Amino acid sequence: MRAVSLVPSLTEAVAVTLPGVLVGATDWCTHPAGLDVVRVGGTKNPATDRIAALAPDLVIANEEENREPDLAALRDAGIEVLVTEVRDVPQALRELARVLSACGARTRPRWLDEAEEAWSAPRPPDRRRTAVVPVWRRPWMVLGRDTFAGDVLARLGVDHLYTAHRDRYPKVTAQELRAAAPDLVVLPDEPYRFTAGDGPEAFPGLPCALVSGRHLTWYGPSLAEAPRVLSGALRAARR
Repeated sequence: MRAVSLVPSLTEAVAVTLPGVLVGATDWCTHPAGLDVVRVGGTKNPATDRIAALAPDLVIANEEENREPDLAALRDAGIEVLVTEVRDVPQALRELARVLSACGARTRPRWLDEAEEAWSAPRPPDRRRTAVVPVWRRPWMVLGRDTFAGDVLARLGVDHLYTAHRDRYPKVTAQELRAAAPDLVVLPDEPYRFTAGDGPEAFPGLPCALVSGRHLTWYGPSLAEAPRVLSGALRAARR
């Protein structure tokens, strides 16, 4: 089996479970560290000719992260493309199992069982809190409806205030976000790299939780430790 992954979290899942199967991955596929495969460009602009030259049996993609014209070009080149859809934690677990099976896994990896167990009954918070969750700056964009990260937070006791918005990633000004009066602001370090010096200053008087984007938005081996890591970061938020 020869596979190319266009989704960073799925790259990690396949690489740690089936070493040697991946022959290509995007420039944004940073895990596992030291992954030695051909790089094929970004998630939004993969070099389809470079992918075709690798003669993969399968290309792994995601309906949100990758563009349909690129996937259509790969299909036109005679390459099988597996497109995942991940909007919540249970769906992530199912899609991970499907991807690994398609790549030749005969049994479920231990990390996937651990992830399922970790999310079966995450430790309940003392109280539920509301939040706004920026994912980009200039312009400000936040989590909206029907997102995997929003479901992750909801399972940890944090309800983001734009979950009913018509857009999945609405553009909202910082002034509007402050006026929404959330209990806290959740600032991940990807896709935009929010830091202690870049992000919290826009929300004076509001507790800001700086969280790992990999644990908030990736569906792969990091899911097993995500409840613990994210819960700790959310508890640490202070005014």
